[in-house]
Amino acid sequence: MPGFNLTVGIATRGRPAILREMLATLAQQTRRADHVVICGGDPADVDDIAERFPEVTVILSPPGLCQQRNAIIAAATNADVLLFFDDDFLAERDYLAGVEDHMSRHPATVVATGVVLADGIGGPGLSPSEGHTILANPIAAGSGTRPVFSAYGCNMSLRLKTMRDRDLWFDERLQLYCWQEDVDMSRRLAAFGDIVLIEKARGVHLGVKSGRSAGVKLGYSQVANPLYLASKQSGYPMAVALTLIMRNIAKNLARALWSETYVDRRGRLRGNVIALMDLIRGHMTPERVRDV
Repeated sequence: MPGFNLTVGIATRGRPAILREMLATLAQQTRRADHVVICGGDPADVDDIAERFPEVTVILSPPGLCQQRNAIIAAATNADVLLFFDDDFLAERDYLAGVEDHMSRHPATVVATGVVLADGIGGPGLSPSEGHTILANPIAAGSGTRPVFSAYGCNMSLRLKTMRDRDLWFDERLQLYCWQEDVDMSRRLAAFGDIVLIEKARGVHLGVKSGRSAGVKLGYSQVANPLYLASKQSGYPMAVALTLIMRNIAKNLARALWSETYVDRRGRLRGNVIALMDLIRGHMTPERVRDV
């Protein structure tokens, strides 16, 4: 649609080879992005990206997903919709076209997410070749939308005017991997419009394991972050926080002795315990994850 600016933002950390694969796939969109902003936490994160992809903007910020996403928001000055893709998300060729079609015709939508055809985050991860094979043989796409509780952070579209008007940013008290930052932003924006899943916007999340938080740190955030977000009383329900915490502790406990090779269950459980002890002592905060 004339004058409708779609900007893609990619926060990346520690995997430039995967980022290069993702950008090559993004370049094949039938509706090209008006602007692509990549933010690393260190020069090594973006390696030779500026030279190999001269059309993108490469910036740096202090490391941490929320900090990097906020730096991208600040750089996306002309965007109507900012699409946050993880650096290991491979978008189907019509993804951006599907987002533009819906968001330009439905101004009440403030957050959108797409269909994840396959997600390697729950397993050992998918290779780029496996991801491309899935994209090449997809099931028939739907053409509608449906309401969802939150966007999935690996592919999340935000209407920036709504965020600018309310001065909304990702919460930088969440640190490192910033677990649940996508739900927090979705629920804060839900007060001003709709959150939907767009069936025509599809892709594959490789779930690459490199560049992610250590098990003990993620385990700490599995307890600290939901409780902190619920305490803000900004749309993140305490019932959701408690259910999520109990589910993750139970899973980490059950699998601690027979852990998956690709998950540090013992580390996560240890982080859970440290967070609970901090809670009892009265000094649990999301920032404490940096010290565990």
